[in-house]
Amino acid sequence: MKRTLDRIDYEILTLLQNNARISNKEIARKVGLAASTCLVRIRVLQTTGVIEGFHAEIAPASLGVGIQAMIAVRLIRHFKPDVDAFRQHALSLPEVVRLYHVAGPIDFLIHVWARDSDHLRELAMTAFTSREEVSHIETELIFEHIRNPVLPSFTNME
Repeated sequence: MKRTLDRIDYEILTLLQNNARISNKEIARKVGLAASTCLVRIRVLQTTGVIEGFHAEIAPASLGVGIQAMIAVRLIRHFKPDVDAFRQHALSLPEVVRLYHVAGPIDFLIHVWARDSDHLRELAMTAFTSREEVSHIETELIFEHIRNPVLPSFTNME
């Protein structure tokens, strides 16, 4: 059964999305709940799959990343074994940050990190265009990446 989120759930999720290390006590204070009630709500959000995990945002430059790109990949045919093989290959590459299987004229959008333009070119040529299931790739440089801190609301909140 799908769980309906209320205004307090959205407030909790927004606080956690903006700072996953915020204390339960601080969340409870900001949303106007007792700490024990807030903790129960957070655990329910986790056990029902609303919260899938917590992570740290890493500064790419601190890891030697000098350039980021989105690589659009079109497969020769959208055949499950080819899709699965390409997905597994792409996810095995250390440069791949995110992989999106999409609908439309392309099959995958792949967010990659590279040291520099030579590294990016080598990645595109050896890791993607050399694959037999790949028909075409296009590489778009990322100048700026900003995560929107606002959660979308698609349902009526209580």
